[in-house]
Amino acid sequence: MESIQELLAQKAALEKRIADAQRTAKADAIAKVKALMAEYGLTAADLAGKSPAVVKAEGGKKVAAKYKDPVTGQTWTGRGLKPKWLQAALAGGKTLEDFAL
Repeated sequence: MESIQELLAQKAALEKRIADAQRTAKADAIAKVKALMAEYGLTAADLAGKSPAVVKAEGGKKVAAKYKDPVTGQTWTGRGLKPKWLQAALAGGKTLEDFAL
């Protein structure tokens, strides 16, 4: 039977071997990635998904309002959370069609 000291020494030796193997594997992976990047002309921005060729589909256009509060004049496009004025009116028995433009 091995002593605790011998087992702890074996454990430390295994942990060192594991760390060395991980370091080597990581270096190999980085080398492969760099080679592929050079081969295909890729940059870090390409890998991050921040390609300058990608354009927003919306283009930043504003959406027209679909609902309006006749009392305050506030509007809502129908996207996102319902505004408080509309939630209160709906809770009071009104329908969404009552506010449609």
